[in-house]
Amino acid sequence: METVQGLRLVDLTIEAPDDASARLKQRRSMLRTAGMAAFAASATGQVFAQATDRYAADAPPVRYPEPDVIGLDKRFKYKLGNTPIVRLYRGTMWAEGPAWNGAARCLVWSDIPNNEVLRWSEEDGHVGRRFRYPSGNANGNTFDAQGRQISFCHGTRNVVRYEHSGKVTVLADRANGKELNAPNDGAVHPDGWLFFTDPGYGSLMEYEGNRLPSSASSPQPIQKEAVYRIDAPGQLEKVADEPFKPNGICFSPDYKKCYVADTGISHYPNAKSVIWVYDVDGKRLRNARVFAEMTFNGKVGFADGIRCDEDGNVWAGMGWAGDGFDGVHVFAPDGVRIGWIRMPEIIANVCFGGSKRNRLFMCGSQSLYAVYVETRGGTPT
Repeated sequence: METVQGLRLVDLTIEAPDDASARLKQRRSMLRTAGMAAFAASATGQVFAQATDRYAADAPPVRYPEPDVIGLDKRFKYKLGNTPIVRLYRGTMWAEGPAWNGAARCLVWSDIPNNEVLRWSEEDGHVGRRFRYPSGNANGNTFDAQGRQISFCHGTRNVVRYEHSGKVTVLADRANGKELNAPNDGAVHPDGWLFFTDPGYGSLMEYEGNRLPSSASSPQPIQKEAVYRIDAPGQLEKVADEPFKPNGICFSPDYKKCYVADTGISHYPNAKSVIWVYDVDGKRLRNARVFAEMTFNGKVGFADGIRCDEDGNVWAGMGWAGDGFDGVHVFAPDGVRIGWIRMPEIIANVCFGGSKRNRLFMCGSQSLYAVYVETRGGTPT
């Protein structure tokens, strides 16, 4: 047997014929075999990736240690030698915004184009379709200290909170006397207030929200993209606007720093693909500076959703640069990249969850993945 690009070719053995007809049949057989080899050599990697999907239900088990959790620095001490990356669900169009609810032992996450929020149960691994529908094309989700879900909605251009009574409270829909662009992600402080980002992607396309006429001439839908703080429903203040398009956001474990992913290179030629870090001064953000740049293996992509672990490392969902980049990148508190989880899809967002908060959930484009790691989430959601 011979293998060519993952295809197993049969070695056709034909006895030497004496007549012209038999020789012609032998020649045709050889040409068919050669054609198979040529197809194998020229077919795209995507075709073969689908045929050998390591996360498929009938795929062979991965041999430990998990080869796609990769340490890049001796400080990356979080890989477990006897646990795999698993796909928990497949079927989303663009998965985003994972958030863990400890009381309910479930993960919620968004499928923005399908205008829904889904839920995965830790108890039995069940995924209930359309936990919330319509969701306002929700992107990010989080939970406050009272266990109430907060969603950052592209389509309705607002931030909403789902009360225990079932009522929906609009926390923010305007700033500076204007409508918000399209909120993206947020982080709740233990004191009850929260930060959120407003890059406006949902107002630039119908696919993830409602395209505004202004998007034809400007990547800035309504006003300057910024980070805001909400103190109470309708009470908000702009706290930062250095990022061209502020996207993912998270606190450090001690809440003294705030990290913001900037995906402005999607629309602004002068932007850089970076994660910013700020000092948290009371309720304000100070001392903006670049924490890390998103260049890796000679490629430049995006850091999207981000979370800190208990040691202050930043775990970032990464994508838009292809194989050899996409996945989750782990940055030490000094900004050095120390680990990489290589994935077959763009990872838009991540969060820590599970009963011990030691399981990393990863929203791929069309899938939900998880892997146990030897650390825990630095903040509750």
